[in-house]
Amino acid sequence: MHRSAPRLSRILACAAVPVMLVAVGCSSDSGSDGKKSAGSSSSGTAAPTLTKPTVEPAKFTDLPDPCGSIGKKTIEDLVPGAKKKGGTAGGSSDLSVRGSCSWNGLDDQGIKGSQYRWMDIGFTRFDSDQSLGSGAERATEDYGKQVAKAKASEGAKKVAAEPADGIGDEATLVTYGLSKTDEDFVYATVVARTGNVVITLTYNGAGYAGAKTPSSADIVKGARKATEEAVASVGKTAASEDASAAPKDDDEDTKKDGSDAKGDADSGDSPKSTATPKS
Repeated sequence: MHRSAPRLSRILACAAVPVMLVAVGCSSDSGSDGKKSAGSSSSGTAAPTLTKPTVEPAKFTDLPDPCGSIGKKTIEDLVPGAKKKGGTAGGSSDLSVRGSCSWNGLDDQGIKGSQYRWMDIGFTRFDSDQSLGSGAERATEDYGKQVAKAKASEGAKKVAAEPADGIGDEATLVTYGLSKTDEDFVYATVVARTGNVVITLTYNGAGYAGAKTPSSADIVKGARKATEEAVASVGKTAASEDASAAPKDDDEDTKKDGSDAKGDADSGDSPKSTATPKS
C-alpha cells in the first residue's frame, strides 16, 4: 500500500502535462487570431480616396470684335453698297462671351436692276466648367445645335448640308432658298467650331428690278471666305493677348537701363556736365 502511493502521484503528474500544453496552445492561437482580426478590421474601415478628373482648360479666353473679324476688302466684295461698311454690332452683355455683327446693302446696277446682299456673323465662347465639361466639349454640343437650327430655317426650300472642310476644327455648310418680298433669295450658312468658340455666319442675296438671282456657287464661295477670316481672327486675338501678357525681354530692359544711364550722364546733375541749366 505504501509503495502504490508514490506511483499514483507520478501517474497523475504525467497526465497533467498534456492538459497544460493544450491550454498553452489554445492561448497562443487565440492571441494570434485576435491580432489578425484587429488588423483586418482596421484595414477594412479605411475609405478609398477619389479624385475628380480636372477638365481641360479652355483654349480661348476672349473673342475678336465681330465687326472687325472680316476684312474690309472682303466686306466690299461681298456686300457692295453696304449702308455701314463697319457693320452694325448686335447687343451683348459680355463681348468676351458672345458677340455679333451684320452688313447689308443694295448695289444699283442701272438698267440691269439692283443686287441685294446681307451677311451676319455671331460668335459664342464657352468656358471650361468642372460640372459642365470642358469648353471644347460644350462648344461641340452647341455646334450641333446651330447646324440643326440652320437646317430648320422657317420657309427654307431645298435644304442641303455638307461638311465645310478646312474651316476651323469642324464646320458644316447649309444651303437653301427662300422667297420673300416677291424675290428669290439664295442662302448659305456656315457653322464652324474652333476650340471652345462657335461661329455662325449667314450670307444671302437676291436680284431686284429684273436683276439676276445670284448663283448658289457665288453665295457659298463668299460665305466660306468670310468664315475663314472670322476663324482666323479668333486665333489672332488669342495671339495678341499672349503677346501683351508676355514678360519684357531682358535685352529690352538692358537697352532701357543703358539709355537711362546715358541720360543721367547728359543731365545737368552729372559732375562731368558743364552745361548751365536754363532758368
